[in-house]
Amino acid sequence: MVFSQKLFLSINQEISQLNVNLQKMAQANHPILYAAAKHLFKTGGKRIRPSIIFIIAKVTTNDNIIRPEHKRLAEITEIIHTASLMHDDVIDDCDTRRGLNTVHNVFNTKIAILAGDFLFAQSSWYLANLNNLEVVKVISKVITDFAEGEVRQGLTNFDTFISIEDYIEKSFYKTATLIACSCKATAMLSKTPLNIQNDFYLYGKHLGLAFQIIDDILDITSKEDKLGKPSGSDLKNGNLTAPLIFALEEKPEILRFINQEFQNKDDIKKAINIIKKTKGIQKAKDLAEEHIQLAIHIIKSKFTCNDTYILLLISDYILKRFN
Repeated sequence: MVFSQKLFLSINQEISQLNVNLQKMAQANHPILYAAAKHLFKTGGKRIRPSIIFIIAKVTTNDNIIRPEHKRLAEITEIIHTASLMHDDVIDDCDTRRGLNTVHNVFNTKIAILAGDFLFAQSSWYLANLNNLEVVKVISKVITDFAEGEVRQGLTNFDTFISIEDYIEKSFYKTATLIACSCKATAMLSKTPLNIQNDFYLYGKHLGLAFQIIDDILDITSKEDKLGKPSGSDLKNGNLTAPLIFALEEKPEILRFINQEFQNKDDIKKAINIIKKTKGIQKAKDLAEEHIQLAIHIIKSKFTCNDTYILLLISDYILKRFN
């Protein structure tokens, strides 16, 4: 991918080693569990989260060196992310992910849930072995937040009264918390002052929210071959996202499809066509840009070095995924 090749040239070696280590960390005694656990690691993904950790590590250390504990944190973060995807795919009954059949499709639902649980357990074990209680507290909260986010999403499925504020809060629990907490934990491992740790937490939070909003736009605007999973999945599962919430203000006729839970074959396609005729997608993109600007402001106003520039480029990349 051009993104990782050009933007992250300075950490290519660390990303390559991370990919090797993830395979080792997914090892389980039972061959089926091992096969299921490493299934999602096959395609690699974008590795955005570990890449951000590596860059922040360089920004926050005097010698610009990524230390072993930073590398381990990056691996833990990616394992937690992958475990959450396995569970998400079961909950959403998603057939494909990153262009591959999902774990529960290849094996079965029980194996997928157990594999996700196994990866969460592995991440906790490696996290404990960092021997840094404060970092353990910060990252452990992520797993609690994931569960909170899933419950909130489940309780608001097909709920047409959901507000943008509700949506942002849910997006924090489901996506932004991992990026925010891992950014803060990176600064903690670099032994930076508390105010610096909190700055990186806010940077990660706003970056994560923007990432989720753009993801939700792409669910409506992109084709399945580009997404790596079926488009319109959010609508199908009753997960009302920013583009749809904004579109409802202009086109309340979409309510009919939501209230019927898209029961007819072409309902999702019809709803997407209506959304595209509104300002919903543009308003959602504007909302993502607001969060990107907040993230950029934190970095620009307080940190200046070559690697800081890469953090700004990451923000730009997240917005350009929309185009």
